[in-house]
Amino acid sequence: MVARKQRRIALEQGRIGLISDTHGLVRPEALAALKGVELIVHAGDIGKPEVLDCLQAIAPLAAIKGNNDIAPWARQIPEALDLRLNDTGVRVIHNVHDLQNKLPAVGVQVVISGHSHKPSVVRRDNVLFVNPGSAGPRRFKLPVTVGLLLLQNADPQAEIICLL
Repeated sequence: MVARKQRRIALEQGRIGLISDTHGLVRPEALAALKGVELIVHAGDIGKPEVLDCLQAIAPLAAIKGNNDIAPWARQIPEALDLRLNDTGVRVIHNVHDLQNKLPAVGVQVVISGHSHKPSVVRRDNVLFVNPGSAGPRRFKLPVTVGLLLLQNADPQAEIICLL
């Protein structure tokens, strides 16, 4: 079982930037795409603490560690987060396969994950699953992407932003 940390965050506009699998690389295109969001969520495999510093310069940051974040600097970063963004329950976990079932029963409406490097937005059983893909080094022929989560009404929406 993955240990989770809980945070409540009030948002005015409901625009959240999503990033994952940076593996130590912060692309200028990613920073430009995330400008103007109220919060950035990093879904793991950060790579270096400098990545967090760059993202925090744009907006408040909520981050989890991924399976590659094993260096001493990452020890204090949680493996998973439960966020309450206004009235929306959001679970952040690096590998979506580590999730337990019955998410709506525990108030989770959105799941943000990384790990696969494959960007996706899928709704299953009234839960929005978002993987912003990888904003770090290109893996195979997968695109380099970030995501945007929109919580401006009762129905959360998300989009993938292709950087390269």
